[in-house]
Amino acid sequence: MTSSQMILALDVGEKRIGVALADTAIKIAITYDTISVDGDEDKALARIISLENIDRIVVGYPRNQSGEPTAQTAFVETFTERLHSFGLPIDYQDESLTSVKAEELLKSQKKPYQKADIDSLAASLILQDYLELQ
Repeated sequence: MTSSQMILALDVGEKRIGVALADTAIKIAITYDTISVDGDEDKALARIISLENIDRIVVGYPRNQSGEPTAQTAFVETFTERLHSFGLPIDYQDESLTSVKAEELLKSQKKPYQKADIDSLAASLILQDYLELQ
């Protein structure tokens, strides 16, 4: 990446999508929101893409501990096909154990949290991993 870009990262689940953002000039991923998977998720993503001037999308890519695809991998791949309608470059980033790490971080804060908090924090961990590889 040569110039600064705004990146949208997604932790895609069957009920919710965790969302995080980063500007490549700063290289720090921040949690943004969660989107309910209720039939309006494409509209919600379009709003975020427009509002935040997104240049690239990063999607968490699930695999089992042996690195092999799972049923969730197929779900994410199918969902990602829909993202091509936005006309932006899309990259996958390994999401191994990001939800586990996110929950551990939230537990360590000793404050109440919800599943949606885990999803958005997992998206930011996916995005931070992606940024560090660039």
